[in-house]
Amino acid sequence: MFPREYRGVAFVVGLFLVVQVGALALVPEFAASGYQAVENPDNPANSVLYVVAIVAMTGVMLAAFRYDFDGAIRLLIVGVSAWLSWYVFSALVPPLAAAVPAVAVAVGLLVHPEWYVIDTAGVLMGAGAAGLFGISFGLLPALILLAVLAVYDAVSVYGTEHMLSLAEGVMDLNIPVVLVIPLSVSYSLLDGEAASDEAAGVDADEEVDADSETDAESEGDVDAAADTSPDADAAGEVPDSPEPGDRDAFFIGLGDAVIPTVLIASAATFSPAANLAVPLLGVNLPALLAMVGTLGGLLVLMRWVIRGRAHAGLPLLNGGAIGGYLIGSIAAGVPLLEALGLATFF
Repeated sequence: MFPREYRGVAFVVGLFLVVQVGALALVPEFAASGYQAVENPDNPANSVLYVVAIVAMTGVMLAAFRYDFDGAIRLLIVGVSAWLSWYVFSALVPPLAAAVPAVAVAVGLLVHPEWYVIDTAGVLMGAGAAGLFGISFGLLPALILLAVLAVYDAVSVYGTEHMLSLAEGVMDLNIPVVLVIPLSVSYSLLDGEAASDEAAGVDADEEVDADSETDAESEGDVDAAADTSPDADAAGEVPDSPEPGDRDAFFIGLGDAVIPTVLIASAATFSPAANLAVPLLGVNLPALLAMVGTLGGLLVLMRWVIRGRAHAGLPLLNGGAIGGYLIGSIAAGVPLLEALGLATFF
């Protein structure tokens, strides 16, 4: 691994931690404000409905890209960014005042979608979405959600490959369905696009390393990690991809951060394990080890991506989160059936 890639891995780990800690910090406020989205969070049907919604949204986005409605998708995601950002800011300031920074996020994405604007919006969206879903999905629905989406991600990347087509569409929109991981201080997503446009005008066959591609999942789901290069697949390796030391950035789907964090937030909300003495956070051992498991899966995923291979993110990330959660539950003295959310059925 090259030194630049080490810095990139440290950066993406930091972004994941901000999403995870942010969701945990938001959970008590969201619960107190009555933001729970369903009447019965322990109903497994909630997970099924959410997965159906993801598949349907994926189909809508693919159709939009096919028939040149890219602009509508961009406006939709920017609107969702503002909406979720409002939830986050409303936990800190009165709701009316929260609208000001939420609108600023949307304006920033429309006017100057540089990588740091996209990452800031992505972190706000990720923490807000994970917190909202965490208080709305009980333990069993959250576990079902992570397991089903891990399988779906693998099938859509390695099997049908439709997630790669979705990735190809979203990368040109500069919207926070991906997190941008720059490998140098001077990296600019916008300058890369300008260089790409100019090169295309001079020579249609000239290779442009600044163009990029990523994966797709959540909320328009984006689930896999990617390299930068002209024809990048959703999850990494692409035709004529640059050598490992030549990359300017990595891209990883926002859903890769959000979906495992749903279990972390759910564990903090619904697990009977005692809370740990962590300032400002209501975190217990199952939630903490789910965080550790997710980050362990992330490190393995990034190692594979750095080697130039395309991979689905959620099998590793969700698997790490579930494994860490179950180990933490057993270590905290929670019976396995109760940890799985099955105790009420027996």
